[in-house]
Amino acid sequence: MVQGQWPPARPAATVLDLSHREILSAYTAWMVDLRGLSQPTVRKNSHAAHVFLEWLGDGARVEKLPELTVLAIDRFLAWRNPRLRRATRHGVVCCLRDFSRFLRDKGYLECDLAAAVPRVKLYRFEDVPKALRPDQVRAVLEHIRKDKTPVGLRDYAIALLLATYGLRAGEIARLRLEDINWKREEFCVIQSKSHLPLRLPLSIEVGNAIFRYLRRGRRHSKAHEVFLRSRAPHGPFHHASSLGSMIQRRLQQAAIRVDGRRGTHAFRYAHAVNLLRAQVPFKTIGDLLGHRSPTSTAGYLKLASSDLRSVALEVPGGAR
Repeated sequence: MVQGQWPPARPAATVLDLSHREILSAYTAWMVDLRGLSQPTVRKNSHAAHVFLEWLGDGARVEKLPELTVLAIDRFLAWRNPRLRRATRHGVVCCLRDFSRFLRDKGYLECDLAAAVPRVKLYRFEDVPKALRPDQVRAVLEHIRKDKTPVGLRDYAIALLLATYGLRAGEIARLRLEDINWKREEFCVIQSKSHLPLRLPLSIEVGNAIFRYLRRGRRHSKAHEVFLRSRAPHGPFHHASSLGSMIQRRLQQAAIRVDGRRGTHAFRYAHAVNLLRAQVPFKTIGDLLGHRSPTSTAGYLKLASSDLRSVALEVPGGAR
């Protein structure tokens, strides 16, 4: 608690460990000061660089890094990527390419190896997103509602926000007490990707759930975030992924089997389907979901597959 993190950072055990930390510290400063990257991107790239340095082992020493070859990069990717989805592999090579540019820029490498990192091609709309069915959403909400503990009150309010508004996990985790206007019955979230404010009406059900949590479930804290961790120190969520873990746990407790995504985004997709079937204009759906580009919203059209079948044309000639 004194250090402000848990588990506390362990001291460097070896000279190689110290070398890794020096490189990663310089890489972090380079991403923040020179490139102005966001904290989530910095954490993602730093983790990928750490995995690469650990794999290199003794070859990651400062004096040996100039000997890094394209063959070593190929061997690392052959070890790292087979276990990952294509989208994750794409992220790994992008991070590795960025880390290679840093090593060249700071003089750790004599030549730029970024161009030698193979690309992983992604295809827009290649898969159909997975969404919870309406009956599954109702079932998990009913399961959480029965939990009257402080944790249950918190989880129910979070799940209602997900199901009612299709918010991202980070937008809920960052929601602050002053963002809720009880008199005007509305609240404001800062959208994760555009960083623009989005004002939404506060429904009676959601408002009551948040109010019950604030009165009977939320610990006393100087933090202004609405939702706090249940374990000490009772501060805000450090990572939005914590909400995803909570949803997965609740789905398992409710004996709900979900194919594909099991986290908070499954609620977001389900909300998009409801809007599509309610014939809400496409532009309005994009605004509510916080999409800056219509192409971001277009992928959600595939979710309403039953609606698409109703307007499908018959095959000429028909089956015989």
